[in-house]
Amino acid sequence: MEEILQFFDAHPDALPLYDKFEKCVTEHVPEARIKVQKTQISFYNRHMFACVSFARVRKKKDCPDSYIVVTFGLDHRAVSPRIDIATEPYPNRWTHHVLISELSEIDDELIAWVEEAACFSDRK
Repeated sequence: MEEILQFFDAHPDALPLYDKFEKCVTEHVPEARIKVQKTQISFYNRHMFACVSFARVRKKKDCPDSYIVVTFGLDHRAVSPRIDIATEPYPNRWTHHVLISELSEIDDELIAWVEEAACFSDRK
């Protein structure tokens, strides 16, 4: 927990967003392991399936004061206005970035994507 607090040291207002996200992920993907790194907090099963960061996915003027970016990988492109950026770094491997600034945005749709990402990661 100390590592997580340090990660959010410069962004303390975003910690409740992360706390809710972590709780939801660990409820739906109980085998998930969490690794705090310098620029992201990663969620793993066999491989990394999601992470939380402060990546710039929008122009600064379009970013809220407090937010996290949830990134997850799927074998297809998920289409939603919620997804800020989707790229295909490898064939049939899509990386999606979603900016979250409200607790209500950590919802069934987001967690379903993360669960799907965990299943995809586990099959690799």
